[in-house]
Amino acid sequence: MVTQPIPRFAVIGHPIAHSRSPAIHAAFAKQIGIELIYERIDCPPDEFEKCVATFFAQGGAGLNVTVPFKERAWTLAQNNLSARAKDAGAVNTLWMADAGLNGCNTDGVGLVNDLRRLSMPLNDARVLLIGAGGAARGVIGPLLDAKCQHVLVVNRSAERAHELVGNWISTHAHHSDRLTANSLSSLSESDTNLLKHFDLIINATASSLQGDALILPSSLFGPAVAAYDMMYGSAPTPFLKQAKEAGCTQLADGLGMLVGQAAESFKIWLGYAPDPEPVIKQLRAQLDSAVR
Repeated sequence: MVTQPIPRFAVIGHPIAHSRSPAIHAAFAKQIGIELIYERIDCPPDEFEKCVATFFAQGGAGLNVTVPFKERAWTLAQNNLSARAKDAGAVNTLWMADAGLNGCNTDGVGLVNDLRRLSMPLNDARVLLIGAGGAARGVIGPLLDAKCQHVLVVNRSAERAHELVGNWISTHAHHSDRLTANSLSSLSESDTNLLKHFDLIINATASSLQGDALILPSSLFGPAVAAYDMMYGSAPTPFLKQAKEAGCTQLADGLGMLVGQAAESFKIWLGYAPDPEPVIKQLRAQLDSAVR
């Protein structure tokens, strides 16, 4: 009887010691009742391509990719990209198939699945997406696919927001009436036509990582508006504090998105769809205990 080797996975980035991916995938494997090995690979910035080649040459089954390598992973897998990866311009999930190295981006699906889990507005929702970097680009497609009525992308640099939206529409012309761009400063207290116009506000900037609050009018928020921050931590992010103080009652950080994108990677690699809910609860309890 031939014993099948235990499949080996990893997350690659720099730095990587903080990554919760090994714990998340170990919990998924336990839930499904399978064995796997999941490691962290701290890769020097100038050796990413070599590290990926070595991992798969040594029998690795799949890689999660995090900062600062998602765009380079896209280039490596450019011959076998999923539609989501093509749209996002970045890859966070790599695996080998007959055609070679394959790449997908599961961030946007992770966000949408978490919004659904939380019963936050999606179908026919008016969405304000703050930020015009890779995080924002990766979720535009899944938000539109989830039948949001309209997505407005705003950024400190209006030029970057218009560039992001323009690039998207150039390949998705059918979305031209559902996706627009503007500057962050356009959200002024005096613009009554724009304020009170959103069902869901998503912070896709890194402001919360730096402990900074965005300059947003309080009238943007309210009891009927849901607020979601892609960042997460042991305490509410500055963005979520803003939203709560301005009257929002439906608030969430990005912990569920983190687990959700991992669940989608797990499904791609192994064909099993784990339940994110108990893993989110487990991680949330760990974060809560860290601040006591």
